[in-house]
Amino acid sequence: MKAVHLQIPAAADYIDLVRLCLTGVANKLNYSYEEIEDMKVAVSEACNNAVLHGGNASGRHVIDISFEPVEAGLMTKVINYGPPFAYQETGSGARLQGEEPEGLRAGGLGIYLMEALMDEVHVCSDEDATEVKLIKYRV
Repeated sequence: MKAVHLQIPAAADYIDLVRLCLTGVANKLNYSYEEIEDMKVAVSEACNNAVLHGGNASGRHVIDISFEPVEAGLMTKVINYGPPFAYQETGSGARLQGEEPEGLRAGGLGIYLMEALMDEVHVCSDEDATEVKLIKYRV
């Protein structure tokens, strides 16, 4: 299977299209229902962040998404064009266990969900764009 590319306006109303496209691609690659649901949550979080933080003076108010088969898995890239995002890896999913919700920093739950639901999460940000790579391996 070849890579599938999608560009949507940087608006929450279009994230359901990304989820639909992801479902089709992941089904083609024989992911289980549970794996697809996990990927949909993680990709939705990445897209929500792109909507919130995207856009800049250049007027590029779009989000570029790609679904790319990789060895033994699927890599989803979400790219928004706007100011840089200060990403700090949260580490293992166990970090939040036992913590009270009041102790979580604002905006950190989306990254936590991505890291908990996907096998790999990489965030690369510069002054023009932020790219989030989410990888889920087939079991």
